Amino acid sequence: MSIRPTFPALFAVLAGLAACLPSWAAQAESTPDYSAAERLIFMDEHLSAEHPPATLKYSFRKSGSLEPPFEDSVSITLGSRTDGSCCTASGAFLSGEHRLALPEIDEARSNPVILYFLEHDVRDMQRLTKGQQAHFRKRIRMAVYNGADVRATTFRYRGKSISGQEVSIAPYLDDPSRQRFASLARKQYVFMMSDAVPGRVYGIRSRIDSADASSPPLMVEEMYIDGAEVVTASAPGAR
Repeated sequence: MSIRPTFPALFAVLAGLAACLPSWAAQAESTPDYSAAERLIFMDEHLSAEHPPATLKYSFRKSGSLEPPFEDSVSITLGSRTDGSCCTASGAFLSGEHRLALPEIDEARSNPVILYFLEHDVRDMQRLTKGQQAHFRKRIRMAVYNGADVRATTFRYRGKSISGQEVSIAPYLDDPSRQRFASLARKQYVFMMSDAVPGRVYGIRSRIDSADASSPPLMVEEMYIDGAEVVTASAPGAR
């Protein structure tokens, strides 16, 4: 399957072309060839209910046997545009040696924390495998378009049960190049979305299981909005 030319524009936001992002919602309305997962993750107007100035705060935790664990934080600061509408967005993704430098977005509609998490992820995959960032982006795009599992679920948020959806992908299981990074090819991603939380992103998790099912995972990276009630994932699909 070929990748449609619109997707590179989405990831170009992370190279500083932030003006590309607002067009996605309009494109989704007029183009039928988009999956439910694409709309949910990349095209819905996640920030439509926000009233700037506001800050979306997330916790971040890395664990697993591959590298030293750490905990950190992520924030998205929302401001009003010159006409008073929502939103401009600037992000602080991790700190110190883990910090990811981010462009400011002048007209954000979807929650940029998703793209920031994915940009952190593909750079990490490049570091670990010596592969190309473009290859990992392509595999993620293909999986969201053509291989995602979307299911209704519930989450715990600030002491209450809320409705939401999970989008699960495994981009590298059928990757023709997986032999180059076989130990990481079992990587899975789960995007947790809910209209009941600010910015609609409840959390994102990536997980790489060990080849030995009895061993702990090689790596788990989890990001959840402040107020989420979660535990470290102990099995694929677990919360």
